[in-house]
Amino acid sequence: MRRPGGRFPVHPADVSASITVFLIALPLSLGIALATGAPLQAGLVAAAVGGIVAGLLGGAPLQVSGPAAGLTLVTADLIHLYGWRTTCALTVIAGVSQVALGWARVARSALAVSPAIVHGMLAGIGATIALAQLHVVLGDSPQSSAIANAMALPGQLANPHPAALSVSVLTVATLLLWPRLPGTWGRVLRTAPAALAAVALATACSVVAGLHLPQVELPSWRSHALPEAPHGAVLGMIAAVLTVTLVASVESLLSAVAVDKMTAARKGAADVRVPRAHLDRELRGQGAANIVSGLLGGLPITGVAVRSTANVSAGAVSRASTVMHGVWVLLAAGLLVSVLELIPLAVLAALVMVVGVQMVKLTHIRTVRRHREVLVYAATVTGVVLLGVLEGVAVGIAVAVAVALHRLAHTRITVEEQDGGAYRVLVRGQLTFLAVPRLSRVLGQVPDGARAVVELHGSFMDHAAYETLQGWQDAHAAHGGAVEITGRGRRIAEPASAAAHSCRPWTPWRNHSCTQPPAATGSEGEGSREGNRQLASGLSAFQRNTAPLVREELARLAREGQSPSQLFLTCADSRLVTSMITSSGPGDLFTVRNVGNLVPPPAAGSGATGAAVVVQGGDDSVGAAIEFAVDVLEVRSITVCGHSGCGAMKALLGAMPDDRGTSLGRWLRHGLPSLERLTGRQGTPGPRIAGRDATDRVEELCLANVVQQLEHLAAHESVANRLADGSLELHGMYFHVGEAQAYLLDESGEVFAPVAATPPEPAEDVARA
Repeated sequence: MRRPGGRFPVHPADVSASITVFLIALPLSLGIALATGAPLQAGLVAAAVGGIVAGLLGGAPLQVSGPAAGLTLVTADLIHLYGWRTTCALTVIAGVSQVALGWARVARSALAVSPAIVHGMLAGIGATIALAQLHVVLGDSPQSSAIANAMALPGQLANPHPAALSVSVLTVATLLLWPRLPGTWGRVLRTAPAALAAVALATACSVVAGLHLPQVELPSWRSHALPEAPHGAVLGMIAAVLTVTLVASVESLLSAVAVDKMTAARKGAADVRVPRAHLDRELRGQGAANIVSGLLGGLPITGVAVRSTANVSAGAVSRASTVMHGVWVLLAAGLLVSVLELIPLAVLAALVMVVGVQMVKLTHIRTVRRHREVLVYAATVTGVVLLGVLEGVAVGIAVAVAVALHRLAHTRITVEEQDGGAYRVLVRGQLTFLAVPRLSRVLGQVPDGARAVVELHGSFMDHAAYETLQGWQDAHAAHGGAVEITGRGRRIAEPASAAAHSCRPWTPWRNHSCTQPPAATGSEGEGSREGNRQLASGLSAFQRNTAPLVREELARLAREGQSPSQLFLTCADSRLVTSMITSSGPGDLFTVRNVGNLVPPPAAGSGATGAAVVVQGGDDSVGAAIEFAVDVLEVRSITVCGHSGCGAMKALLGAMPDDRGTSLGRWLRHGLPSLERLTGRQGTPGPRIAGRDATDRVEELCLANVVQQLEHLAAHESVANRLADGSLELHGMYFHVGEAQAYLLDESGEVFAPVAATPPEPAEDVARA
């Protein structure tokens, strides 16, 4: 992938995307300004500043910022309490707060708010907006609160204004039907945003019909209201700043994360790399935009999901699209005033009403229901509608904490006797110290010597519960009973028993000395018994810790059979743990291991041509594995993996005795072509590791051996046929044991490049690391 050249490149896709976003942002910005009670020009100012300032300084390149429906209710309350000019000053202070939070690197912490609270907040805001704008749609003015709007609605429904209602119905119908226009002409018309089409069509009909309706009024920029020094109750203004900061920050960060997901899932523009969002920088960019917007008399700004989605869908590849959209809004505010003043206010109210209704998403309700957080969601929605945004969020947080404490304190533990005298103990919920008395009482009902299965269906177990369960397990086993612990529950630690193997995967186990003290020198029989004990303890640890986690997956593989995607051919060296290096699990790799990761050439025993050294009495086991993997399992790639300090390579170089009358000696002769490859290139560079020379001759031979074995692989008929039709790939790999570093052979077949721990970060996102 590449990134477009220049700091702020102009890619053709950015130009078209910016126009699309501009056409959506223009009517929405006016509608949101109308809904807040601010001067309509304030919406245009916020849209331009959000595009240009947040676009240049923010950390989410494809996120589009501007006035958002999520801040409508908050801003309307501020204007009602303090007036417009003080609201602008409070917006500046909120922007300063956002910049400070961004430098404090707390952006990720803001995402810790429960999704049920966030969804409930947006749904409550949307319901309040829709209820207020419905009065404008019917030809009246909204009341001061959601309750007052609801109480006045029946009378307004009984006496609507026909002209306002007609253009509003036309606007809503166009918004809903425009994306569904059928046929060829429908596909052409759908290229225009639905919001623009609805406003344009309703406005045109209003002008043609000569309807007398209140219209957009954009006062002269010379009389544009700018901020003044805040005045009012200090505590109230502090709460107002906190509310704007909270809502704007959370909505912007959630939108940035969503934009990242949409960008990653987007098809096309694969030649351009779009950096992931730098959330702390995005928070600082949003704060800077709010400072500028407030100083210029604009609405509060946040990242807007609707415009950002349109930007991604339109194919934008850099921040240039959002910056240009802000420029287009700025030009429209100066050049299209006469056109904008033809728009009836009822049309903008209908547009914002639909946006408010769409903020109550059924998908969010289904999600919170699935996670059993409906109570949190409902409490937040109710609090926002009845009390306000900050108060509603506080109510949601309080209910979420209460629900969490209830779940921690109420754990269901039951026991039942099954056929054969076995007992099943079922634990549903979190095991904390509060549940210890109940757990002890239920475990005490299991008779001594009986077989028991304890099923844990929770995600948390504290130390007190763990000690209780472990102590009962040890005591039950001491009385001749058997205990199996299964389910989704996770232990917080391993058993302290010295007889049990307790190494977690890939911990520094030092040959299991973390649980097994080094064996004292003794007789041969004692050494054998020690080996048996180590094997038994390892198997016991697998049955206790790992088997419950993989049993379901292994059962599926047992039913369906294996279908690995790779054949992995590596050395039999005990230090090479393939599943650890490749992060693979059951069913992922078809693995072949032998001394020296050798691939005997085909028909080696019959004197095949093309091999540097003809080997008599070749071994067919590797060839059989290759044919099975390629022809039967139909793997898509084969990897040959060598490693540092390989004993087979040392033997080939003469560092170990070579008894060619033994099986080992005969096998190592398959590595002679690799030795000849190395010695035949004296004075010329052979396979190497990028950025450094080989540490010694053994490493040089290990690298050359990987390349040679890939050539042997390609000589097998089944492999050659799959390579020819493009359905199989060959890969070379080298693993340095001492450095725990993997290297992959590049396409030239000469350079082993190190595998990075993470993908390379773009220059502007280095600080995020």
